Amino acid sequence: MSMSRFADIGDKFSFSGEEEKTLKYWNEIKAFETSLKLSEGRPEYTFYDGPPFATGLPHYGHFLAGTIKDTVTRYAHQTGHYVSRRFGWDCHGLPVEYEIDKKLNITGRQMVLEMGVDKYNAECRGIVQRYTAEWRKQVTRLGRWIDFDNDYKTMDPQFMESVWWVFKTMFDKDLVYRGYKVMPYSCPCGTPLSNFEAGLNYKDVNDPAAVVTFPLTTDESVSLLAWTTTPWTLPSNLALCVNANFDYVKIVDKTRNNQVFIILEKRLGQLFPEVNKADCTEERKQELYEVVQRMKGSELVGLTYKPLFPFFQAQYGSTSFRVVADDYVTEEGGTGIVHQAPAFGEDDYRVCLANQIIAKGEDLPCPVDHNGFFTAEVEGFVGRAVKEADNDICALLKSQGRLVMKEVYNHSYPFCWRSDTPLIYKAVPSWFVKVETLREKLLGNNAKTYWVPAFVKEKRFHNWLADAKDWAISRNRFWGTPIPLWVSDDLEEIVAVGSVEELYELSGVRVSDLHKEYVDQIQIPSKRGKGMLKRVEEVFDCWFESGSMPYAQLHYPFENKERFENNFPADFIAEGIDQTRGWFYTLMVIATCLFDKPAFKNLIVNGLVLAADGRKMSKRLKNYPDPQHVVTSYGADAMRLYLINSPVVRADTLKFQEEGVSEVLRGVMIPWYQTFRFFTQAVDRWEGETKKVFVADAQVAKSSTNDVDVWILAAAQSLVQFVHTEMQAYRLYTVVPRLVSFIDELSKWYVRLNRFRMKGDQGDEESVVALQVLFEVLKTMAVIMAPFTPFFTEFLYQQLRTLVPVTEDMPVDAFGKAASVHFVMLPQPDATFTNPLAVSRFQTLQEAVTLARMAREKRRIRNNLPLKDVIVVVGKQEDADALQYLQSYFLAETNAWSFQISTDYERLCSLKITPNFAVFGKRVGNKNKEIVAQLNAMSKEDVVRFMQEKELTLSGFTLKLDEDLMVKREFQGDNKRYEACANDAGTVLVAIDTTADEELFSELRARSVVAAVQKLRKSAGLQVSDRVEMYYEVVGCKDAKETKAMEEALAQSLTRHQEMIVKRLRQVPRPAASFLTATEAVYRAEVARETLKEVDIVAKGSFVLILTKPALGVSRAAVQSLVEATVSAEAAAGGVDHWVKALTAYLHSVDYARLVSVPQVSVHLDEQTFVLVRDVHYSASPALSE
Repeated sequence: MSMSRFADIGDKFSFSGEEEKTLKYWNEIKAFETSLKLSEGRPEYTFYDGPPFATGLPHYGHFLAGTIKDTVTRYAHQTGHYVSRRFGWDCHGLPVEYEIDKKLNITGRQMVLEMGVDKYNAECRGIVQRYTAEWRKQVTRLGRWIDFDNDYKTMDPQFMESVWWVFKTMFDKDLVYRGYKVMPYSCPCGTPLSNFEAGLNYKDVNDPAAVVTFPLTTDESVSLLAWTTTPWTLPSNLALCVNANFDYVKIVDKTRNNQVFIILEKRLGQLFPEVNKADCTEERKQELYEVVQRMKGSELVGLTYKPLFPFFQAQYGSTSFRVVADDYVTEEGGTGIVHQAPAFGEDDYRVCLANQIIAKGEDLPCPVDHNGFFTAEVEGFVGRAVKEADNDICALLKSQGRLVMKEVYNHSYPFCWRSDTPLIYKAVPSWFVKVETLREKLLGNNAKTYWVPAFVKEKRFHNWLADAKDWAISRNRFWGTPIPLWVSDDLEEIVAVGSVEELYELSGVRVSDLHKEYVDQIQIPSKRGKGMLKRVEEVFDCWFESGSMPYAQLHYPFENKERFENNFPADFIAEGIDQTRGWFYTLMVIATCLFDKPAFKNLIVNGLVLAADGRKMSKRLKNYPDPQHVVTSYGADAMRLYLINSPVVRADTLKFQEEGVSEVLRGVMIPWYQTFRFFTQAVDRWEGETKKVFVADAQVAKSSTNDVDVWILAAAQSLVQFVHTEMQAYRLYTVVPRLVSFIDELSKWYVRLNRFRMKGDQGDEESVVALQVLFEVLKTMAVIMAPFTPFFTEFLYQQLRTLVPVTEDMPVDAFGKAASVHFVMLPQPDATFTNPLAVSRFQTLQEAVTLARMAREKRRIRNNLPLKDVIVVVGKQEDADALQYLQSYFLAETNAWSFQISTDYERLCSLKITPNFAVFGKRVGNKNKEIVAQLNAMSKEDVVRFMQEKELTLSGFTLKLDEDLMVKREFQGDNKRYEACANDAGTVLVAIDTTADEELFSELRARSVVAAVQKLRKSAGLQVSDRVEMYYEVVGCKDAKETKAMEEALAQSLTRHQEMIVKRLRQVPRPAASFLTATEAVYRAEVARETLKEVDIVAKGSFVLILTKPALGVSRAAVQSLVEATVSAEAAAGGVDHWVKALTAYLHSVDYARLVSVPQVSVHLDEQTFVLVRDVHYSASPALSE
């Protein structure tokens, strides 16, 4: 086989294996570090990477976000920016503590205190970076370039100090206060959670639902009825709430000893389920109850009632145990009267505060400890877990005659996302940021940002900000950044500390670590005579830390002050939609507090990645493929393209399917590779034929006037423009479909239309022009797609750069000189290549050819059977002009002998107007059916008039052609002879002539032979320049007559189409019986063979195609004459046959390529020298053999 100028370009290509080689190469040249060094001094593009927890392994959600981030930052780098990319780690918070609690079997806060905070935090510190090495390995394998060596960690003292500065700045602006907040609370973890965290893990549960009596103090025979699904909160009841506008009734319950109750009239079904049934009569209702009085909820306000329990009567009796009103009470459930326990419900707290039942900042009735157990205030239940006490509390109320009914209530309820236990809602003393006072500023700053997709910003995030509540930033935990507040015992003196130096100045103690165990013992002397100030117990919510990362990662303002201030807000961030109320929110709040700016300018929001079955990915269920398996099987580039081409990049949900990655490999990566491989083979052939070296020359490509060259170069520039336009708008999801389309155009159209030209059919000069054009396109793709497919583009670049002449004066990031494609700046659209007319023409060609192929499929006509005629009907003259201009390509691609172009659709087609349903329904609304009926009733003349006038008025709506309405064309010619297909818009219709005869089948045979030889060459692994001999033999016929007919038909086909066959194969296959003699067969090594079934109705049977290695033709007569003339008569007395045989054997044993390349060869045999002359004694053609 011949040598190739290119390395590792085989038929089978391992994308994953090549990626591993690329990773090794990047590591050798320190590619990422070098790219940063090369870009120093360029404008900085700022990117913030949200910190993940390192306590677990990365999953598809991380890979998705990482791919988005890597693509955008690579693009920024390759468009002339310096892009610092630091990985970050979220080290504090519940995820870490929960792991330690499980490990050490810690069930409550007191156990930590007994163990010692220092020991507990040491355990936490020990597992924080458990998986960092695996993270680095997997993230790097996906092709992401990010700095792990210079990462930031939220537990680093410098990071924590900046968090202190952030808090102090907010405190000094009077944006921080201490209060109570009813929050989702995790009992096992002993800490409140944010609403965001509470929303992470909802489950359907069965809870006890109780209806309880509250006798009026003015008449204890009358009771208000309240319904609750949290009986454990009843000991803390302080009020009842009604809706002032609803209708309530006082009834006599005839099923319960004529007790008198007050209940919402629409909720009588809660007491008497029968009344909810359609067949419940008035008579039956009167048997169940009697309405004795109706009243509005407003009439109940102010009534007082007898408390359920005496626990808080003495403390709150003067203001509590009365009826209040609020609109949050609904008619949908319960009794229309809601029991109020202000320490255990957000609305309860708000309503009680508004009605002066409690006061802001004062203690609340909250008899539940840090881990969810009742305290001593609730006699009989001390030490009981609150949720476990539900049934016993109901039993106690029943024994006291206060329980009317108890049932099981199924509903969705929040669980702790770490401990997987039910949350409770509990008032906790917390430190708050005054977010409610910042709402207008937050909305204003949000308006300054750009989100993809926009609806997340404009709806979900806007609505969240518009109703933003004060943010509780403290947590009653241990492993976190301590809140830097030192307070007096009465909380009247509060000092906020903003740095290590300030703490030293105030206390005289200097620390190097800011964790709880190091700062809690530090005290600050009071300046107001209140003794020593001590630090508050709480640590920051880890969301406060991650929201502070723009400042803390740079240790701002203590270091990097100018750099930060010159590059804030960040140019770009990206995370999942679940961060809308998480990281995106905290970034916005903190930046608004500090600078009244957003923290970022541009944001891509991705959706959630689920398993193929639509459920959450679960290791236990094993309902998703291992990411490493996917990467190993299909390559990281294929997975990257699959992810960023999915709905998940538009904040939608992705059901991850391995087959989707496989489809990207088959539909994008392999065709791209095969196109490049074809290019290398064509270059090898051209160099072998011309004995020249191919050198890339853009000027040759630019100067081409070939229509297909002009088109593909223009299309490539259109791709470049498109990528820039879409990337500047952060629309990654639009790029991959366009790439797929372009690869389709390149491999299935440009290469197909030019394959024979590149193989030299039109001469070596035309061949090299086509190769220069293809090189320019491959070069453009290698660079413009580098941010998306970093591995394969690197492979392409390393191969293509060998064809580029490199000079000393070239910049280090120039194509060819740069060590990596990722050092090369992305090309900008080149106006000299732009040609909208060429692009438009080929779009029309592609559409018409595609329709012709579809028509073939409908009649099951194989593509290599020529068509006698094709009729193309177009609605626009420019389409007719395009097809006329490109008629040779149309005929070649449709395999047709002739075609007709017509705009006379009135004669050749039936016409029908149809709505453009993408916009039609929205425009006409409920007039849809009425207008469609009018359209269906229109005559052909009406349709033609509409096509001329371009608009139509129906039912008061002016409808336009190609916007609201489309004209469909259907062929009305000879449907038996012709098969027709039209495009969706009805603007192009193609009808093919389906008749066939022997003349067509003759060409089909010739084409079948050519296709079979090419297939055999490929399966044998032959290069374009590798020569073989070709033979055929008819087999499988039932008798000699049929065999002869088959041989004659095949021979006629090969003779008739000899010119075409020689162009494709360089020779015409010969009958095996005529040329492959027994003697010659000894010297021939068979390469491949294939049996083809006959394809027409003229002759039946099969023929075998045989490829062999080339063999010389040896003229026995000429060799014998040479021997006789050279050998003396005495030596020849015994005959010359042994010399002739020896010389013939020698010629067949020597390398074929060497013998045919020299004019003669000398052979020494038995002390005789024989000079064998090419084309006399031997020849490249076996036909010389006798």
